[in-house]
Amino acid sequence: MKFKSIEKIHSGKFITRYDIHYETESGKAITYEMISREPNVKNIDELRHHKNNAVVLVMHDESREHILLCKEFRMAVGEKVVNFPAGLIDEGETVEQAAVRELREETGLTLINIEDVWKESYSAIGFANELNVVVVGTANGTIQPSDSEREEIDAAWYSKDEVADLLKKERFAARTQAYCAFWCKK
Repeated sequence: MKFKSIEKIHSGKFITRYDIHYETESGKAITYEMISREPNVKNIDELRHHKNNAVVLVMHDESREHILLCKEFRMAVGEKVVNFPAGLIDEGETVEQAAVRELREETGLTLINIEDVWKESYSAIGFANELNVVVVGTANGTIQPSDSEREEIDAAWYSKDEVADLLKKERFAARTQAYCAFWCKK
């Protein structure tokens, strides 16, 4: 594929819709629709190389016997989905600062230890260039409702047996499903 150009189609509050114009090896023109958290992508370098957009929190309790999961109503699918706590990184925030803030905002919990910060990854490569950073750690405290009226989140700690049961009955975000499938088999 040979990149030709990128065209901004629509700017919203949180995402911008673009058409990417490519040419196949045989010379056929292709237009690919995508969205981005970046409001002004003008070329292939800006499409590929931009800041981290969001943080994903894989939190365990202090005993390492439970994992924190959220059942959150997601407007794009019209139902509650099992997911890790996650959220956008605010301007000027580090990944670690965003992790502490998002965990507190979505669950009321305190992040007490960051064990690992994974290299950034794409959240939905079929239609977006959003970059997420996964933070693995330990949290404690009392679970509270989200402090945002825009979010309907039911957070809870789950044992491996409970996660195995959820995997059979509930819809998950893909990254959460993959991690949980491996975690509950350990």
